Amino acid sequence: MHVTLVHVRVVPGRVDDFIAATRANHQASVREPGNVRFDVLQDRDDPTRFVLYEAYADEPAARAHKETAHYVAWKEAVAPMMAEPRRGEPFIGLMPEVG
Repeated sequence: MHVTLVHVRVVPGRVDDFIAATRANHQASVREPGNVRFDVLQDRDDPTRFVLYEAYADEPAARAHKETAHYVAWKEAVAPMMAEPRRGEPFIGLMPEVG
């Protein structure tokens, strides 16, 4: 499984906008072929900090995600909301086993 933890810090005052844009991306992403999980997490103590947990069956499925219309629209919509560049950390998902 190909997992990416995407760390995001949003400009104060834009949190609700970020959540709305991310909800649309999430709803479409979970329907993609190869998507295993797509969680959106908000820091309890700092509501401007988010982590997106993106799990795909394999690396090609994860790469295909970045070519979807909903991902491109999300990326463009949230760009002005970012307090700093988002940071993705790739992982190999060991458990649960997929496929």
